[in-house]
Amino acid sequence: MRKIDDREPVPAGPGADARAVLSIARASGETRGVALVLHGGRSKSFESVRGRHLSPARMLPFARALHNGGARDGLAVWTLRNRYRGWNGKDMSPVQDARWALSHISREHPGVPIYLLGHSMGGLTALCVADHPQVEAVVALAPWLDAQTPVKPVAGRRVLIVHGTKDRWTSPANSLAYARRADGVAKTVDYVALKGAGHFMFRRVGLWNSLASGFILDTFAASSGHAPRGGADAFRSLLPASAGLPVVL
Repeated sequence: MRKIDDREPVPAGPGADARAVLSIARASGETRGVALVLHGGRSKSFESVRGRHLSPARMLPFARALHNGGARDGLAVWTLRNRYRGWNGKDMSPVQDARWALSHISREHPGVPIYLLGHSMGGLTALCVADHPQVEAVVALAPWLDAQTPVKPVAGRRVLIVHGTKDRWTSPANSLAYARRADGVAKTVDYVALKGAGHFMFRRVGLWNSLASGFILDTFAASSGHAPRGGADAFRSLLPASAGLPVVL
């Protein structure tokens, strides 16, 4: 595991000396694809993100599953820990950090496909930065979306949105409305409603993980020509290519 924390601090408020941190789990052999994992947060906070905070910790099992499923076939997994816990209005702090992370990936792996995975605020962030030229697919888990969230960044990308029907923190209705707006803009759009699941993915955690990692591994297989042994086939049994909007599981 390698870490990068060379982002220059940006004066923004309390905690302005915070630095974003990238943790890198390398592929075995040649890197044929990179998954970038993005965590959630708060509406407004310039408090520094710590590894012990639940938002970044929540994404570690997803990063681990991706690495276990794809590393042998060339998938590297980069996990971003933001500078600040908040979105922070017009600052869009996590978007700045995600673009910094993408610039690192593109320097180390020019031309290699990138797959984004984000939860809550991280799901919104992933959809906002999907316009990076190397990004091929986005998974947004319980994303924080509204009617103003732009669909243009996902043009030509594959998109999967998963939202629990019992989410009280972010809106499943807004996510489905976004998916319908993105349909015809994105290369493909899938929306899965998980019955009885809430925002923090405690219920049906195995299905959250199977959908997220399976979608990325399925896309990676199509991009790289290397079929990972980590769940792409199982994903297609959950979400066949002919599935409409929404799929309820």
